[in-house]
Amino acid sequence: MKALVVDDERLARSGLRRLLSSYDDVMVVGEAANADEALTQIRRLQPDVVFLDVEMPGRSGLELLEDLEDLPAVIFTTAYQEYAVRAFEVNALDYLLKPIAAERLDAALDKVRKLVGPKDAGHGRKQRVFLREGERCWIIAIEEIRLLESEGNYTRVYFADNRPLIYKSLNALEATLDPTIFFRTSRSHIVNLRDIQSLEPQAEGGLVATLTGELKIGISRRQARKLREVMSL
Repeated sequence: MKALVVDDERLARSGLRRLLSSYDDVMVVGEAANADEALTQIRRLQPDVVFLDVEMPGRSGLELLEDLEDLPAVIFTTAYQEYAVRAFEVNALDYLLKPIAAERLDAALDKVRKLVGPKDAGHGRKQRVFLREGERCWIIAIEEIRLLESEGNYTRVYFADNRPLIYKSLNALEATLDPTIFFRTSRSHIVNLRDIQSLEPQAEGGLVATLTGELKIGISRRQARKLREVMSL
């Protein structure tokens, strides 16, 4: 698996590289000292896992994740217990407290192996996204999203029991979505096709879609025609 080490401290990067060098199935493909460098490296190198320092000068590790359209596995590294606890609140794969213990690194890498199997490493893994609303953050597989709803320059994202409002427009998000999974039902809504439980015809030719969680979305006649084609109805 390909790993990227992100930490503003050179000694911390060197120490983690040294620990990782003992694993035959791990190749450190690069390192970065800040969020901007890391963003460039992640997009260029497409690592399977990123060891990410939470607190760095300039933008933090969390702010870096907001700029990524698709996330690799993320393991936070930090010297502070409170950030480690928050890492689990964010749904990071794992966290490592500095100085990093070899047994904790073993456990973290086992989690990565389960998430990114040998045949899937670098290929075909589920696309993951980072969502943030105020102090609350989530890392989720994009297929978990049931509905995206426009609210001006913001978008409300529906998944599980959560409905965070994030500062990205629906149009910007649509450009990153797989059209075989997500469908634009109107100017205000994009639905996950796999979450449509039923479609109810309307007198004017439109449809009302019922999604998982009893969410109901109106679909115009024009979009209803396209939806029927997509779903072969």
